[in-house]
Amino acid sequence: MNLFAKTKATYNTVECGELEQIIAREGDNIGLIDVRTEGEHASGHIPNSENINLMGPDFVSKLEFFDKEKAYYVYCASGNRSRTACSQMMNMGFKNVHNVQMGMMGWTGEVE
Repeated sequence: MNLFAKTKATYNTVECGELEQIIAREGDNIGLIDVRTEGEHASGHIPNSENINLMGPDFVSKLEFFDKEKAYYVYCASGNRSRTACSQMMNMGFKNVHNVQMGMMGWTGEVE
């Protein structure tokens, strides 16, 4: 085992109910990112979330302007695309990234 090998940073996972509590407690101190398409986002999303389509050609370039030290909670429809987005964000140097399990399928909180 190489003790000096770089370990790859990993993101965290939260359940929808836990995210509701975090939003109530932290408010604007966290970032909410919806990685679904613009149409999916328009059909209903978690309030105050920013839509950055994972499949869009500008996904990475849009994230370049985000504060890499801030806590981000990333969601999609089911949790699959958001896992991919979380991995990408960690590879970009983000420090505090959370995948929302079940995404909008599991969300029971307020929707805009």
